Amino acid sequence: MQEIKNVILEKIPVGVIFFDRRMTVVFRNKAAEKFLLRQQLPPEVMSVAGRIFEAMDNRQMAQLFPGEVLILKRLEGSGSNWTFKLEALDAPWQAVCVFIIEEAASAKLDLNGIRMQFRLTRRETDVLRRVINGLTNRDIACDLEIGEQTVKDHLSNIYQKMGIKNRFAIVRFLMESPELYLQ
Repeated sequence: MQEIKNVILEKIPVGVIFFDRRMTVVFRNKAAEKFLLRQQLPPEVMSVAGRIFEAMDNRQMAQLFPGEVLILKRLEGSGSNWTFKLEALDAPWQAVCVFIIEEAASAKLDLNGIRMQFRLTRRETDVLRRVINGLTNRDIACDLEIGEQTVKDHLSNIYQKMGIKNRFAIVRFLMESPELYLQ
């Protein structure tokens, strides 16, 4: 059962970070590591996490945090909106868990339809998704665990198949093609 939990935590596209009372990271999954390589947690997350620990100490969680604790943020240098969901854990030890959820620009597009229309391979579609989300070639390579030259090769294929010259033209093309958006 523990092996299943580990696989789920490492494969889900949601970042998961656990903080102890000293605000030290005691666990983070692969998605959270990737996030932290590119971004920093907003200061509001740390501030609210501290207030959650105080509320647990004073047994006031229900009064001070009666519903979900969500922080919605657009981060500098990211083309995505982010949701940070904080959860208090009181047993067997106190911790605050932060779930990091990306609302990526590519989530609004029918990438399967785009893949079929332009005869892109699945891997080319993986690269395209990350280009749309604003990742650099290096970040795409790291994300997909492939070489940076392989990313460039996939991009060349995408440009050729879509009749486009560069990544900016991809974004412009997609913005001007409302039929490619999910309903």
